[in-house]
Amino acid sequence: MPEPTEFVQIIEPKPGFLRIDWREIWLYRELFGFLVWKDVKVKYKQTLLGVAWAVLVPFFQMVVFTIVFGKFGKLPSDGLPQPIFYYSALLPWAYFSTALTASSNSLVSNSALLTKIYVPRVILPMVPCITGMLNLFLASVILVLMMLYYNIIPPATAVLFPAFIFIAFGTAFGFGLFFASLNVKYRDVRMAMPFVTQLWMFCSVILPFSAIPEKYGNLRYLYGLNPMAGVIEGARWCLLKPYMFVEKTVGGEKIREAVDAPWTLVLVGLPVMLAILVGGLAYFNYVEERFADIV
Repeated sequence: MPEPTEFVQIIEPKPGFLRIDWREIWLYRELFGFLVWKDVKVKYKQTLLGVAWAVLVPFFQMVVFTIVFGKFGKLPSDGLPQPIFYYSALLPWAYFSTALTASSNSLVSNSALLTKIYVPRVILPMVPCITGMLNLFLASVILVLMMLYYNIIPPATAVLFPAFIFIAFGTAFGFGLFFASLNVKYRDVRMAMPFVTQLWMFCSVILPFSAIPEKYGNLRYLYGLNPMAGVIEGARWCLLKPYMFVEKTVGGEKIREAVDAPWTLVLVGLPVMLAILVGGLAYFNYVEERFADIV
């Protein structure tokens, strides 16, 4: 009787700097689902308020922004009630910042998976970008209640909201791949991320695009190089379009003009998002083989 031969499987990366083995990721779909579920459970485990934190964080940020920048700062709000103006911006921002921060820490926090077994490592930074959708859904309930309070009815353009969230997903995932790779070797990344996201928030949420003076002409659209600017302006516009306006003085009289759709900002930011996604994936693939040795 012949002796059984030893079975050896050699796992090698696919060629190319943008390699993604979609078939392999599909084979590991159950692990991906488990990691998503684990991420949700661990995040709110042994917390007094549980998933309510997903609502409370953007809500209290909205309260602070309304008081500081609305009541005291008298900053424009495109004709919208200030709580609605700020919360509709903080909704996609809260998703983005949470996904980016968690994605950046994903490799280090799952170091046992990197060193003990083989998994397609690209799924680890992707998991927080998916679980963040739950927080987004829960926080959206508050926005719906606020819109009912202010008698605001969402227009048909509200169906475009997921498209803007997709841009936020791509930006968070691209940067998450890059920072997660850096974080394996340089743990300073974990310390720097709260500061980076906080500073980025002030560059994206406080002022509407309509507040940038028209004297700057097309230079105003450089604001779109921040992909989240197009996401926030687009999300606000598609949900609140009929209620948004800017006041202008023409011939000594004040007139109201509807706020234009932010398609130019989106068209400027979309290639930037794709560049971030491609660059993050390229760098991730370049250093991936060293993760298990360093982490």
